[in-house]
Amino acid sequence: MDCFYEGENFLVIHPDECIDCGVCEPECPANAIKPDTEPGLDMWLKLNADFATQWPNITVKRDPLPDAKEMDGVEGKYEQYFSEKPGQGD
Repeated sequence: MDCFYEGENFLVIHPDECIDCGVCEPECPANAIKPDTEPGLDMWLKLNADFATQWPNITVKRDPLPDAKEMDGVEGKYEQYFSEKPGQGD
């Protein structure tokens, strides 16, 4: 699907482009992709909708960021590390 958009250190999914097939959920090594019907995700849904219109599209799978394993499960990542800068895209 072409619904992924790349920030400097974060990917978002455009909610209007996602077809809700669920294929990406088990492919995410950090288990960070949740169905938009799951309760308590309002902040993440807004973040995805907002940045999907600002960041470049990414359609190819890349290697994880160098510190991905180290950062997996760390609490407060959004508050501490989230960058609004766009990624490189395709």
